[in-house]
Amino acid sequence: MASRALVWFRRDLRLRDNPAWASATAHGEVAALVVLEPPLLAAAGPFRRRAYLAAVAGVERSLRLAGGGLRVVIGQPTEVVPSVAAEIQADVVVANSDVTRWSRRRDDMVRRSLDRPLETHWGTLVHPPGSVLTAAGRLSRVFTPFYRRWVQEPLVPESRSGQASILGPPHGTALSDVCAAELPPAWTEHPAWTEHDARERLVQWLERVDSYHDERDYPALGTTSNLSAELRFGLLSPREVVAAVGDHTPGREAYVRQLAWREWYAHLTFEHPDIDRVALRPEYDRIEWSTGPGPDAAFEAWRTGHTGYPIVDAPMRELASTGRMHNRLRMITASFLVKDLLIDWRRGERWFRRILLDGDIPQNAGNWQWVAGTGPDAAAYFRVFNPETQSRRFDPDGEYLRRWLPELARLGSSAIHAPWRAAPPELAEAGVRLGTTYPLPIVDHAQARRRALETYRQALA
Repeated sequence: MASRALVWFRRDLRLRDNPAWASATAHGEVAALVVLEPPLLAAAGPFRRRAYLAAVAGVERSLRLAGGGLRVVIGQPTEVVPSVAAEIQADVVVANSDVTRWSRRRDDMVRRSLDRPLETHWGTLVHPPGSVLTAAGRLSRVFTPFYRRWVQEPLVPESRSGQASILGPPHGTALSDVCAAELPPAWTEHPAWTEHDARERLVQWLERVDSYHDERDYPALGTTSNLSAELRFGLLSPREVVAAVGDHTPGREAYVRQLAWREWYAHLTFEHPDIDRVALRPEYDRIEWSTGPGPDAAFEAWRTGHTGYPIVDAPMRELASTGRMHNRLRMITASFLVKDLLIDWRRGERWFRRILLDGDIPQNAGNWQWVAGTGPDAAAYFRVFNPETQSRRFDPDGEYLRRWLPELARLGSSAIHAPWRAAPPELAEAGVRLGTTYPLPIVDHAQARRRALETYRQALA
């Protein structure tokens, strides 16, 4: 009998340039499996949940086009993977690794439950953890030295699929069958989102990437790649993206540098799996964050986009409506929560991670720690984003603000950034009644900044 492999897809939902798939298809036969875990789907939030199911439908379509299919099972991997491997008499189970504490614990439990090898690869990163180190053999705690070494590491060759015969799944185990039978209706909306779609988006991005270094911080322009979700679910190989973009123009170099930030946070998470729970600079866990009913109300105002600061409110409303937020705006809104409202960064990180379409522990927690000043190579704690200054600089005409704050749309290009400074006649003419149609600022930024700096100083004394 030909050797047989079982591929367990997780966040690597593609066939092209997928090292786990390439290794498995070097066998004579291969079967493909996705395990849906209802608690994880529920915790993901509506946008990421729908996107994940769409990506599962996409890899299912790719497998069908290749002559096989995908088996989808609802349950716990520690039970499902060994059961399916035994049923099909697989010689080996193959998967791509991940860096979070949860995924590593899950894989260890599955490995102990199996009576055959679990072979793992790295298909979610350009360079695996432990491969980009200082001369002393350590992971750099500063991004720039990490980036210099990371960008000099040669890219591994593309992982190419073998000639294995792809097995079809048993009757009733296709994604549509499983969702219709087992999952609530709201979870079953999964039009296929394929790796082909993702590569088309990448090709379109390559036509615009050369201006990235000049335009990336202006949310109204739509000049970022919007490929973060494709990378999050593995519809695109990060190695393929780096190879396709290159670094031969300033825009391309700047974009690849952003991908290196993604990698650095993943490597840090592998080394510090509690990155979402513990400050990477432990002294910052002595900060006395605001607690109680007042901060709870402030958090609710921040979460729903009713802080009275347009450059905070607009992206928070976009996030609630779409699951997306521009990177510059993520920094501004995070800084406002942590520094202006003095609310623990972990609370904001959990909210972002739930709602963001591309929510992912390493990047999300790493960036929140950067803003809070609690991580390695973080923004110094005394760096506090001024929301009005940021708004005037990166959305000078208020185009982005008007898109998400229609109640302010008739204000002029100066007044819209700080409605509380506008003259009463201008507000009246624009139909804005502060405290009624749009809130007054919930904090005074200058005072909040002084409070935050003093709180940080006391914690570090």
